[in-house]
Amino acid sequence: MNVIGATPPLLEIDAATVLRGGLPVLDRFSLRVEEGRHTAILGANGSGKSTLVQLIARQLYPLAHDDRRGPVRVFGRERWNVAELHGLLGIVSPVLQHDYTSEMPLEVFDAVVSGFYAARGLGLDHQVSEGMRERAHAALAQLDASHLVGRDMAGLSTGEARRVLIARALVHRPRALLLDEPCAGLDLASRRRFLESLRALARGGTTLLLVTHHVEEIIPEIGHVLLLKHGRVLRQGGKTATLTDGALGEAFDMPMRVTRHGDWYHAAVATP
Repeated sequence: MNVIGATPPLLEIDAATVLRGGLPVLDRFSLRVEEGRHTAILGANGSGKSTLVQLIARQLYPLAHDDRRGPVRVFGRERWNVAELHGLLGIVSPVLQHDYTSEMPLEVFDAVVSGFYAARGLGLDHQVSEGMRERAHAALAQLDASHLVGRDMAGLSTGEARRVLIARALVHRPRALLLDEPCAGLDLASRRRFLESLRALARGGTTLLLVTHHVEEIIPEIGHVLLLKHGRVLRQGGKTATLTDGALGEAFDMPMRVTRHGDWYHAAVATP
């Protein structure tokens, strides 16, 4: 496990502003995540979560910064080749899943091993070594998805496809995973099985950045929570300080009741 503070932070964002339609979606947003600190980013729809994911993934860029240093640094660096970045920071999102489960046929193992080439499937110029095959099979086994080899991505359930895409990210043995609404579309049983897979990854040393609007998806291994509202950090800290009735009520603009069952938290709209 990485010792917090021994290496450059996984993520540093300093007063970044992102505009859409002339309005700030992220408004002088600042965040620091140390490598090894599993973190959940929680907020209502429209709070800026998706924009933050795109900012980290280099799919969009903030306004010019007053400082000489860039406002966004990942693993201590401002500039990245996107393919190189994704080798260190695996990203799984609903947009990515849609791309890989579209009507164009794509077999499960090809989807995973083509992650070495940052491509959707294998092309004629892609030479897959035995080592690549071994790592792809190992990643599928790690996510309990080996039995899906041979099937088409478009024919998988939401949970199955999600596990395959995480396996694809894991072939690079990334230092961290950025998971954008990873449980969207999963039923209760599939969600619990999927979250147990994430717990195993967290215990294995992969830093998790979980973006969600469901408190129930914050696995026990995640100790740090950031509450987002209107493109700004509303509150951040440990779960006992952030997952409170008052803090969540402010984040979601509605009275909330938080309960705890062991190491899991649950939240619901408070009834009169």
